[in-house]
Amino acid sequence: MERTNMFEQTNNRGFFSAQQGTQDATVAKTFMTQVFGWMTLAMLVTAVTAYWFSSSESLMRSLINVETGGMTGLGWIVTLAPLGFVLLMSFGFQRLSPAVLTLLFISFSVLMGMSLSFILLVYTAASVYKTFAITAAMFGIMAVTGYTTKTDLTKFGSIMMMGLIGLMVAMLVNFFLQSSAMDYIISVVGVLIFTGLTAYDVQRLKRMGAGSGEYGEANTRKLSILGALTLYLDFINLFMFLLRFLGDRK
Repeated sequence: MERTNMFEQTNNRGFFSAQQGTQDATVAKTFMTQVFGWMTLAMLVTAVTAYWFSSSESLMRSLINVETGGMTGLGWIVTLAPLGFVLLMSFGFQRLSPAVLTLLFISFSVLMGMSLSFILLVYTAASVYKTFAITAAMFGIMAVTGYTTKTDLTKFGSIMMMGLIGLMVAMLVNFFLQSSAMDYIISVVGVLIFTGLTAYDVQRLKRMGAGSGEYGEANTRKLSILGALTLYLDFINLFMFLLRFLGDRK
């Protein structure tokens, strides 16, 4: 009789554990759907804005001084402001309401579109579209890998983050050296780092999403926006590094 009760208790624990696992998987799937939804919206806003500005001579003149070839005051603001928006959204997470965070995210997407409009003046449209398609394919593969793999990518992600710091230092050094060989190496390393970070970030967000039911609706929405921002930056950086050696200059 005692052994039968123990057996039943074990089965019950297994049942509730499986049920909890199923619920966590459902919550995580819902959360990731929101994350990718916000990211897709941001990418569309950026793409439309970039095309709009690059197609308008008057708008581009507001960003670039045609006579000197340098950027105007607005051009510098557009170039530097996205970093400020990222910092504001990241460090102001607790204080900002979901509505304000959403507005900041959309505004950030517009600014990025204005900033990226420059690439359509430097590279041919065909090479930009080709590189975008390759980026989308690579991002999709790594996103699926990060979502489905059973391997813990925490240590791998830490290595990627260390590599990212090293990459930023190398880019700063090469800003003064202007070495074409080093620029090529930086581009290759950048592609590898952001390819790896995509898988790591998707897995991290999936795990975060599994417990998002405990955060409340407002915080869950804010977390989904910050998650979308993370993946958006992974995609854009991967695209830019690929473009550096796949893009055909005009």
